Amino acid sequence: MTDLPDNYDPDEREEHWRQQWQEMDVYHYDEEAADPDTDYVIDTPPPYPTGNLHIGNALGWCYMDFSARYHRLQGEEVLFPQGWDCHGLPTEVKVEENEDIHRTDVPRDEFRQMCIDHTEEQIDAMKETMHTLGFSQDWDHEFKTMDPEYWGTTQESFVEMADDDLVYQDEHPVNWCPRCETAIADAEVETEEGVAGTLYYVTFEGADEETDDIEIATTRPELLAACVSMAVSPDDERYEDRIGDTFEVPLFGQEVELIADEEADAEFGTGAVMICTFGDKQDVNWWIEHDLDLRAVITEDGHLNETAGGYEGLTIAEAKDTIAADLDEAGYLNDTEPTTQNVGQCWRCDTPIEILSKEQWFVEVDQDEILERADEVEWIPEHMYDRLEEWAEGMEWDWVISRQRVFATPIPAWFCDDCGHVHVADADELPLDPTDEDPAVEVCPECGESDWHGETDVMDTWMDSSITPLFVRDWPDSEFHPTTLRPQGHDIIRTWAFYTLLRTAALEDEIPWEEILINGMVFGDDGNKMSKSKGNFVQPEEVVEEHSADAFRQAMALAGKRGEDVQFQWKEVTSASRFNTKVWNITKFASGHLDEDREPLDNPAYRDIDRWILSRCAETAENVSEYMEDYRFDAALREIRDFVWHDLADDYLELIKGRLYEGRPGERDAARQGLFIALTASLKMLGPFAPFIAEDAYDALPSTEGSVHEADWPEIDLHPEEVADMAAIEQAGEIIVDVASTIRGWKSDEGMALNTELDKVEVYPDDAPEERAIDTYDLSEAVNAPVLIREGVPNVELVPVEVDPDHSVIGPEFRDKAGQVVGALESMDPEDVKAQADRNDEVEVDIGSEVAVIPGDAVEIVEEHRAASGEEVVVLESETATILLYP
Repeated sequence: MTDLPDNYDPDEREEHWRQQWQEMDVYHYDEEAADPDTDYVIDTPPPYPTGNLHIGNALGWCYMDFSARYHRLQGEEVLFPQGWDCHGLPTEVKVEENEDIHRTDVPRDEFRQMCIDHTEEQIDAMKETMHTLGFSQDWDHEFKTMDPEYWGTTQESFVEMADDDLVYQDEHPVNWCPRCETAIADAEVETEEGVAGTLYYVTFEGADEETDDIEIATTRPELLAACVSMAVSPDDERYEDRIGDTFEVPLFGQEVELIADEEADAEFGTGAVMICTFGDKQDVNWWIEHDLDLRAVITEDGHLNETAGGYEGLTIAEAKDTIAADLDEAGYLNDTEPTTQNVGQCWRCDTPIEILSKEQWFVEVDQDEILERADEVEWIPEHMYDRLEEWAEGMEWDWVISRQRVFATPIPAWFCDDCGHVHVADADELPLDPTDEDPAVEVCPECGESDWHGETDVMDTWMDSSITPLFVRDWPDSEFHPTTLRPQGHDIIRTWAFYTLLRTAALEDEIPWEEILINGMVFGDDGNKMSKSKGNFVQPEEVVEEHSADAFRQAMALAGKRGEDVQFQWKEVTSASRFNTKVWNITKFASGHLDEDREPLDNPAYRDIDRWILSRCAETAENVSEYMEDYRFDAALREIRDFVWHDLADDYLELIKGRLYEGRPGERDAARQGLFIALTASLKMLGPFAPFIAEDAYDALPSTEGSVHEADWPEIDLHPEEVADMAAIEQAGEIIVDVASTIRGWKSDEGMALNTELDKVEVYPDDAPEERAIDTYDLSEAVNAPVLIREGVPNVELVPVEVDPDHSVIGPEFRDKAGQVVGALESMDPEDVKAQADRNDEVEVDIGSEVAVIPGDAVEIVEEHRAASGEEVVVLESETATILLYP
């Protein structure tokens, strides 16, 4: 028997197990024992290393860890890797800020190393939080997209897709961020709605004396230098005779033709709009469809170029104001009015994007193939597929994957200095950086020259992260099998999920994963988006410090359902802390009754309540398993907590204490075995949610071996005859539990000690098991009275035993005779008083000199239950029976 501390100390014990787990191989993925068709592989999202694992990250990793730990208990080989999506602009900007340099101030390789060093520091900080929260990654399978091993795989995927003509280079309009000075994909453009702007009404003069002027409306006068045409609706009668007219662009002088196009909105402004290269995607579509000229006016860093003449060098914002003012001064600006518009912004820095025509690398997008593959995946919840479908069907351009940055995977290509021929590396040359290395091919196959320069553009970071399921499956060296689970937030369905489906289909003609589990965002305790300014911002470390990692994890499990945004609630953390205390108290109690060298009994002398708890335990394990398979973590944890708190602690422990303390050896041992099985099963089920206290409690129990996280999922061994009679056993157990709880509650309400002795107890079940007597041994011990199970209904009557006069009525009514009236009433036969009050609603009282008439409501009749034998009894009605107590 083990003597445990009275209180569980999460600070000390969680730190203890963090260190222990790092030294153990509990979470190791055994590749030799694994079967790619049956193992459980998580395509872990590689987070961007910000140094801060915020509460939204923690929610996603809790979901992953719940699943990984559960499937290990199911005996599956679980691969729970940890990746880091290292590349990207934010790191470059942070390094420039920290080092007080611009990336072009130092050689590329030196700047890249600065980014690597910074990223390593950020990763270390986030790993510390992951350890703090008890996540169970296999750190032998950690990967970083900035490592040559990883980006070499990214390059190989690029080469394979290029060989299949799915990657190509072309000049094409692209989304461009002037702040980041790079192309970005459609998925990286965030639309801000309802942005305040100004609508300018501008006159375009006819190009000759015979052509009347025309008025257009625009929100972007700074793009006048880029204007190449004007458009009106073909159904707009105002312009039906003017199609083909030519006009002169004010201030800049180029001549443009008015065209008709169904996409022009007759209700907007004057119905006539200018077409610029490029104001938005509609302009791009018109440019392509009508074969218009290209007039590039905006530079990569967001200024006007030489095409803008005297406005060259102005920023976009400066140009808008200056050109509008000059239009006004020159008499071309007729009016302005406020308006609202939707503005596409860079998702990294919120800068409004521009559309520039640039030579870029693209990946071909086949929406139908992506949706076909996506439909083969199980989406959890199912409706999240609709978000992917909506995005895919709305895509207009191929995926631009080249970026004009440094810290990213190099594009493995070179350009011939003489003829411009593009040479893409062979797979056996990878990994490589073309800015540092020459191509393996010595001479250009097109012109025979041997001078090359390497591609300085790098790949979109989604090119790295979109091959995670391939990388964790050791692609391309091993045959690819879809991973089991992709967990991710709903905010990156259009990026990470979309691109991964695209790339796996292109490279392997396969789905990347069997299931995709979508989680939501985490909101504050007040229901609003977390913000430090609102005072509702919570860091995981803050919760752990105040309560525990186990409490935080349980709060995350209970916070919400699959796919939904969740609300962090401190009350759930507090509730989890109380539950952990309950678990420890149960463990401490049990450890005091279990022998260190306890051997399982082959044929224990189980009582009905033992069989009942084991049946409930088996049912709970089955229910929890179903919930976990469906990723319904909230329901699973509630099921566990309800069983532990109520069935195990409140009911079973209270009922077996008599046997544990004073029972005969066989009876005591059976109770011990029932307790051990139910408690250890509870700790195994709790392990995925509260791994620290589950491990500590399991380790503290006598005769347990190894880690609770290496155990098997609970399978309760019930004898065949018990299984056959299980319905009756469960029915009997429910009656025993219900009766014991009802009597304990009555004693508490009466102010009695729970061990107060009663003469006897008779139980009349509403629905008793047929052909099976209810075992009342434990029930008798728990209520401290002999317990008899009776059939039928009790023969009990309610007998008047006392008259209680209401002095507040009798006193004012009878004044100086009130004492005589009260005395006479109290001496009367209670049955006679009740009969008069019931029959006449008044009572006649003989006080000698007269007969006083008392109102019926001035007298209360105290009644008691009496059994057929005449004994006084207390009658209690429970959920399952009528109970007679003989005090």
